Amino acid sequence: EAGLPAGVVNMVFGTGMGAGQALVEHPRIPLISFTGGTVTGAKIIANSAPHFKKLSVRSSFANQGEICLCGSRIFVQRPIYERFLQGLVQGAQALKVGDPSQKDTNLGALVSKEHLAKVLSYVDLGVQEGGKIECGGQRPTSLAEEFQNGYFLEPTIISGLTPTCRTMREEIFGPVVTIYAFDTEEEVVQLANDSEYGLSCSIWTENGRRARRVASEIQAGTVWVNTWMARDLRMPFGGMKKSGLGREDEY
Repeated sequence: EAGLPAGVVNMVFGTGMGAGQALVEHPRIPLISFTGGTVTGAKIIANSAPHFKKLSVRSSFANQGEICLCGSRIFVQRPIYERFLQGLVQGAQALKVGDPSQKDTNLGALVSKEHLAKVLSYVDLGVQEGGKIECGGQRPTSLAEEFQNGYFLEPTIISGLTPTCRTMREEIFGPVVTIYAFDTEEEVVQLANDSEYGLSCSIWTENGRRARRVASEIQAGTVWVNTWMARDLRMPFGGMKKSGLGREDEY
């Protein structure tokens, strides 16, 4: 429909160990763009190094949390923490999980049975680490019969964790967020930067000077102010630290 000549775009489906590894190691493929976990990203870098390939490696609830830009840690200033948490829980509970072909559906299924099990294991870990499940944390029970065996998960909010917990520090890549109260600007900057990752961050404030000041101190490839996912696809896109090598989209 777009008028592209045959062979310009090819969709190759398969597992990472099968199709993925073959593509990464093939000497005639000059560029690799990968979005996923850092362990797989490190293997891709190692396997492509002998061929000097050009690389771009990147690692809340949109798209079931399976978006590299989703913010999985939410830091809220203490005076408004309880009110914010209440509103966040109400908003998450109002999201509809189910058939993604329906216009009123907000969350579809996760990508695989194995990934669902991984995400659920982090929910269990969050409880073991002292967290409280404010909402979600389980597979939905009200789905139509044809979707009962799908890899669906309710949007999940976990409170009560400390910043050193694995649930707050590791990539989950699912509809799971953690929420934590902070007191000072200096504290939240330190908390935000105390991570192996640095792809994106969203700052929400009524103070324009504070927004610019904090944005300049955050170690992330993209920093939004009072919005999320506003992008100009002509601008370079990438991350810092383990959230990426290289930049995409620029000319």
